[in-house]
Amino acid sequence: MAPKILKIIRMTRIESRIGVVKQPAEKIFNYISNFNNFNQLIPEDKVKDFESTDDTCRFKVEGIGQAGLRIIEKEPHKLIKISSDEETTFDLLLWIQIKEIEPGDSRIKITTEVNLNPMMATMVRKPLKNFIDTLIEQAEKISYDPAE
Repeated sequence: MAPKILKIIRMTRIESRIGVVKQPAEKIFNYISNFNNFNQLIPEDKVKDFESTDDTCRFKVEGIGQAGLRIIEKEPHKLIKISSDEETTFDLLLWIQIKEIEPGDSRIKITTEVNLNPMMATMVRKPLKNFIDTLIEQAEKISYDPAE
């Protein structure tokens, strides 16, 4: 009788720093909750082959590979929950929190959880952390005018 092999999968949580965006929460939410605008948050050197609809996107990330995302929940002006699609090789949950501190001055934070075995978690942690840090940096810089 062959021994059973246990597949250990662990939830890996990665959080961004809190970004400062000098825009109303409503404007940030409306922009980010549409994946057709999302590629403006990602520098071209970080992502390749970006394709999107309002609620889904697919792209390739160096160090991570091909990924597909879909918006699964929206709480107006506060929260956007995103998960990996069926074709992505790992389970990912990403949520973007937005809080308006005072008119035209908001904070944004991105948290992600990914189910990976310990070896994969070690390999993916740094590229994933770099990816969400880049999203925050870009969120602080962009104009929040919808893509034409």
